[in-house]
Amino acid sequence: MATLTLSQQHFQAMITHAKQTYPHECCGLMMGKINENGDKQLVEIIPTKNAWNAETSQNFEVIETLQKTVMTTEHYFTISPQEMLKAQKEGRDRNLVIIGIYHSHPDHPALPSEFDRIYAWSGYSYVIISVEKGKATDLQNWSLDDEHQFQPEELIRI
Repeated sequence: MATLTLSQQHFQAMITHAKQTYPHECCGLMMGKINENGDKQLVEIIPTKNAWNAETSQNFEVIETLQKTVMTTEHYFTISPQEMLKAQKEGRDRNLVIIGIYHSHPDHPALPSEFDRIYAWSGYSYVIISVEKGKATDLQNWSLDDEHQFQPEELIRI
């Protein structure tokens, strides 16, 4: 399993973003480099707007377990395709790629949801920040295995 290395500054920026958006989910892109072993080095985070709304929620397949919760930014996030494309283009000019996505779970553990799993992309790191009553309480890093199941991915802070 690969690792994700990030600085204390990146770590703190993600936590700050998560606390600022509480009780809504925050989200953002992680830009960096991937070495030949698949290990990822975070170079820059790009906080993004949580583009989840009634219209975007219709673009996602509604699965049975999701029908029991209200589909709002307090429980879901999405990053607009325009922001993804912009980050990819700007990253290319700097020899960076999107290496992952971070988001928060307001008043929930830093564990991937079924929605997170279904819509996750292989090869990305997924940092989840748990924010309880406005305070960041946990941060975990995940990646998908060959069976499209989340597994913990080592997080190295430098």
